[in-house]
Amino acid sequence: MKSSIKLKLFTAISCLTLLYVLLSWFLNDQFLAKYYYLNKESTLKEYYHEINENYDGEPFDILLNLEKIERTEGLNITILDSSMYIKYISSLKEEEFFHEPFKKPGGSDYSFIPDITILKDAQNSTQPVIVKSTDRRLNSDFINLVGRLNNGDYLYLNTPVVAIEESAAIANKFSLITGLFIMVIGVLIVFFFTNRFTKPILRLNEIAQAMVKLDFGKKYPVRTYDEIGELGSSINSLSTQLEKSINELRQANEKLMEDIERERKIDDMRKEFISNVSHELKTPIALIQGYAEGLKVNVNESEEDKDFYCNVIIDESAKMNKLVKQLLELSQIDAGYTRLEKTDFDLNELVEFVLRKNMLPIKEKNIQLTQEIQDKFTVNADIDRIEQIIVNYLVNAINHADQRKEINVKLEKTGQKARVSVFNSGTPIPEEALDKIWTSFYKVDKARTRSYGGTGLGLSIVRATQEQHGNAYGVQNVENGVEFWFEVDLAE
Repeated sequence: MKSSIKLKLFTAISCLTLLYVLLSWFLNDQFLAKYYYLNKESTLKEYYHEINENYDGEPFDILLNLEKIERTEGLNITILDSSMYIKYISSLKEEEFFHEPFKKPGGSDYSFIPDITILKDAQNSTQPVIVKSTDRRLNSDFINLVGRLNNGDYLYLNTPVVAIEESAAIANKFSLITGLFIMVIGVLIVFFFTNRFTKPILRLNEIAQAMVKLDFGKKYPVRTYDEIGELGSSINSLSTQLEKSINELRQANEKLMEDIERERKIDDMRKEFISNVSHELKTPIALIQGYAEGLKVNVNESEEDKDFYCNVIIDESAKMNKLVKQLLELSQIDAGYTRLEKTDFDLNELVEFVLRKNMLPIKEKNIQLTQEIQDKFTVNADIDRIEQIIVNYLVNAINHADQRKEINVKLEKTGQKARVSVFNSGTPIPEEALDKIWTSFYKVDKARTRSYGGTGLGLSIVRATQEQHGNAYGVQNVENGVEFWFEVDLAE
């Protein structure tokens, strides 16, 4: 069973309060009366010394002081001369004093006068004598002091014990009542205090539990600068440091996962690259080998057949050479070995130059070429790389134009860029392939690509070149065809 610190603290302080009340009552019950006795004896001695200092043998000279002592302290005072004649008795007037040797008069109520044995003890001592006596007739106990004064008279002081015992009993009863009252009030105060004391501890525990669940959003509001406040500040600091460390660890882990994923992709790309290169080289090598062997054994003796064999070997060698050059070019761009040599040039003239250079295959395929040029554009880029992009787009359009045989080249301004778009009529590219066509060796229609000698690297070179320039590129399916585009920085 869980035992909360609140319950423990409440129980401990309540027990301490109860122990205090019981201990106070016990001490009062056992020692208060004795303390009163001692205090009363001390008081009797003090008044003895006070009277002894002021008394010169005539009681009526200090009558006012005697009456004050009698009334304030409840004492009975008797003064006897050295012959044991009474000179002063409390509560009697002067004419009532009887000057005869000390004795207890028969039939008279002088219960406050001590026995002769007490006086004998005082006569034999230089210090006042304190004794307790009992009046059996009144069934009362007294504390008595008898002492010799400086002038030889004797002073007798006594006080009833009944008053002391009653006072002690009343004090004990009052102490018990007030103790119980204080205990009830104390329990309420302790309950409030424990709630107030444990509330910040429970709050800190809640924050710690949240930290266990990696929730570092909760903070302790530090309002005091005691140990709890310092603990709260430490918890807040620990939470902040843990959050920072875990975030750094998470970022490092994410970076590690990204690196692992990148390495995996690179490894997959390497394997795919080797597979693709092997596949692309396998066919021309097989053709070259086959026709070369045929020439060697003179499979065909006619010059026309020999020329055909040689043309096939030359054509396949050219394709292999083109593939190797494109691979080398692409690898140099991706590795950053090829630096851009940017210059300002007329983009319109470059587009016209590429179109004129490829006009022969356009005419041979009876393709209808149109142009949309909004303005004259001067751009800043590597002119050779931009020319290669235009060539790749145009050749790709020529090879994929359908029976409508339409190609449209458009130049327009988009923000601070010039955009070149090449459209060809034909079958749309499948949506799942729109992002993949920029990958090396990816071919949507492998049979058709093979037929016109494509390597699947042209668009990869476009991607690498545009990324090196830091400009956008893309492809979109439009009505009746496909449109490839790229952007170039305008010259300042």
